[in-house]
Amino acid sequence: MKFPRNARLLRSTLDVAPFAVVFFLLVIFLTLASLLPTPGLALRLPAASDLPGTDKPTVAVAIDPGGRLFFANQIVTENELKTHLYAAMKNSHEPLTLILQADQAVPYGQLVHLTMLAREVGIHDVLLATLPQVVNDPGQP
Repeated sequence: MKFPRNARLLRSTLDVAPFAVVFFLLVIFLTLASLLPTPGLALRLPAASDLPGTDKPTVAVAIDPGGRLFFANQIVTENELKTHLYAAMKNSHEPLTLILQADQAVPYGQLVHLTMLAREVGIHDVLLATLPQVVNDPGQP
């Protein structure tokens, strides 16, 4: 069978209206999705650079600006936190490191109080969680 050399597969003009409708629906969907609240605790962690990390097993405690304590994604009291930290310490075969994820507005005294609470249950290493520091100019320290 002989095919003509100048065969056109699409003989009608391309209609742009359906593409425009799909584009605008996509823009509306993405805009509405960005307005939905993100689950989780909004913390403003301080920024720092060149801080040591740990290679030991860790347990994390978050503190919001209102002073509420969060352990394992649950709001806990100090007594409950002490119980949870003691249980985590007993279940671990290695020494644990406590990571305090504290908002910038949390008073220093509360961080010291939580450090002492961790020492009471046997956790002696406490680190503060920070965000990496943003450097605008690579030549600046």
